[in-house]
Amino acid sequence: MAEFRDLMNRIPQHNIWPLPCSVQSDGKERRVGIEIEFAGLTESDAADIIRKAWGGTIETATAHDITVRDTELGDVKIELDVHLRDKAGSYIADKLLNWSRAVVPVEIVTQPLTLAQLERVDPLIVDLVAAGAEGTQGGIFYGFGLHLNPEIASADTAGVMPVVRAYALLEDWLRASDPVDPSRRLLPFVDPWPRSLMDALAHEGLRWRLDDLVRVYAELSPTRNRGLDLLPLLEHLRPEALRAAMPDDTLKGGRPTFHYRLPEARLGAGGWSVAYEWNRWVLVERVAADPDLLERLATMWIDHRSALTTLRRDWAQNVDAVLADCAIWT
Repeated sequence: MAEFRDLMNRIPQHNIWPLPCSVQSDGKERRVGIEIEFAGLTESDAADIIRKAWGGTIETATAHDITVRDTELGDVKIELDVHLRDKAGSYIADKLLNWSRAVVPVEIVTQPLTLAQLERVDPLIVDLVAAGAEGTQGGIFYGFGLHLNPEIASADTAGVMPVVRAYALLEDWLRASDPVDPSRRLLPFVDPWPRSLMDALAHEGLRWRLDDLVRVYAELSPTRNRGLDLLPLLEHLRPEALRAAMPDDTLKGGRPTFHYRLPEARLGAGGWSVAYEWNRWVLVERVAADPDLLERLATMWIDHRSALTTLRRDWAQNVDAVLADCAIWT
């Protein structure tokens, strides 16, 4: 798909785009928490690098669960991203955890950051790479993610539904314009939203309230393994309704954020940065903030689905043409 090859020339890699709606309903700046996965360093190595860059005090629960307290960007957790981590401290568990480093990433998890603070993450990644950190492209079995958790603008239909619909209509384009690494596509963690959900959002989403979203999403996408995982947000907004509709072991706690899991952690790769991935999310919110553009895409999707044969790559090409036409990059 040659028409997508200039995406990195259209989206900045070094400056952070502001959100179209940059404040919450209470007037406070919207923030974003980030989760960065990588290999090549131990948790202790990463903690030392964070302390040198941002200050703070290292607090070690186990070798695989470390927190750098009171940094200039708040508390930062560093942990081995695996359920066995909770068993750390026993001889056998520690052996297994150390052995699993070949395929299981170390993860850095921040508190919610302002956009000014977010600008300090890419310099930290430069330090991590200089010390030996590797991203998804560094190994055949790597499938590491960069998760962004932008706070919602408001906990109502207006603050949630346009962004949800915009993501549904843009997801195929996001994937086609910058394809997911093959090793990550083999994993179930960032599967696309089902077409049935996209159909419902295009046809009916303009009239939905939050209760409608909870009901339909729980029915059509009852999993956290999506490029945009809405379950934490929906659990925050409608905890009782969602828990009644979902298996007990699916939900992990609510929070007032969009849990955007699609981006890859390509530490050390040319042209890649956290700023670039953040700006791709901002494109989603720019579409959400433009009602005419959003409805144009919804109508296009309905027409697209009425054809005898519909392919995701064809839809992505249509979206790319519309975004270029409306100068969404500026």
